[in-house]
Amino acid sequence: MKLIWLLTALVAGMMAPVQAGFNGKMGRAIGDPVYAALISFFVGTLGLLVYGLVLRTDFTAVRQAAGIEWWVWLAGLLGAFYVTSVIILTPRLGATLTFSLVVAGQLLMAVALDHYGLLGVPVQTISWLRILGIALITAGVVLIRKF
Repeated sequence: MKLIWLLTALVAGMMAPVQAGFNGKMGRAIGDPVYAALISFFVGTLGLLVYGLVLRTDFTAVRQAAGIEWWVWLAGLLGAFYVTSVIILTPRLGATLTFSLVVAGQLLMAVALDHYGLLGVPVQTISWLRILGIALITAGVVLIRKF
């Protein structure tokens, strides 16, 4: 079962540059990256709604979201910032450099979340091997940018 989760993560990562290409094309077609992101989120919302209806999801569970901390709701804004940024950056930097920087940023934040156990993730203290991994990815970004 763990292999399925690992493969799902890999495929999800592979879809991010494809999504960026699609969204970039939409942004160029309509002339505005923010509207392109809005369309992307609208289509995604419709897709999730259809998915929920087909699987007969119990939508009443959504009411439980009213009781969570206010800042958790900022996840939607973070997603909008991410998608809009990728729409703007991919045509300017290219998919490889954009996603190299995105992955480097994700790893930096992930190490901090793990080390301090923030947002409910299990604590995994920072180690020199984790730092080395981030340094190698950063070196990769430099090489991609240079060549």
